[in-house]
Amino acid sequence: TKPPRMYVARSFDVNRPGTRPDKLVGGVLGGTIIQGKFSVGDEIELRPGVYAAGKFLPITTEIVSLRSETTELHYAVPGGLIGVGTKLDPAITKADNMVGNVVGLPGELPPTWQELDIRATFMERIVGLREEIETRRPKPRELITLNVGTATVPVIVKTIDPEDNLTAILRIPVCAEEGQRLAISMRIGGRWRLVGYGFIEGGSEYKPG
Repeated sequence: TKPPRMYVARSFDVNRPGTRPDKLVGGVLGGTIIQGKFSVGDEIELRPGVYAAGKFLPITTEIVSLRSETTELHYAVPGGLIGVGTKLDPAITKADNMVGNVVGLPGELPPTWQELDIRATFMERIVGLREEIETRRPKPRELITLNVGTATVPVIVKTIDPEDNLTAILRIPVCAEEGQRLAISMRIGGRWRLVGYGFIEGGSEYKPG
C-alpha cells in the first residue's frame, strides 16, 4: 500500500472570537487525499511547513478528527474533500495559511524543492482568449507561475533549452514527487494564462538556513 498523502486546499481556525482558552480547538486542514489512508490518532507531517524567521520548517501534529461534509470518520481514503482536525495552533491554520502544503506520515513525504528541473510541453495557442495568440516560450530570468498539487508557486526561469527542458528557481519551496505533473502559466495581456504543463525531473532540495 502507498503511504498516505493529502494536498491542503483550505485551512481554518474554527474557533469563534472570544472563545475561552480552555475551549479552543486546534486548526483544521481541508483537502483531498490522493493516496493511502489517514486515521484519527495518526501523527502527520506537513511540508514545506510553516514560514517562520525567514524560512520554511516542516511541522508535525496529530489527527484528532476526520470529517466528510457532516459525517465524522474514524479513517479517510481518497475521494471527496476531507476536513482534518489537528492539534496545530489555530493561528497557523487561519485564513488558508497552510494551502499548498502536503500532508503525510513523518519521514514518508517527497522532497521539498527550491529549484526544479522540468520537462515542459507548451500549447500552440493560449487558452481562453477571443483572438488566437500563439504561445511563446518563456525566457531566462522571466517570472512565470507553476501549479503543483494545491500550491501556486511564482518562479524565475533560470535556463530553457530548445527541447523545452527548463530549470526554475522557486520563490517559495514546494513539496513534490519526481515525475509529478504540474501546470505552467505566464502573464499575457495583464492576466495569468495557462500555457503548458510539465513533469518534475529533479532539481535542488530546499535547505532551511
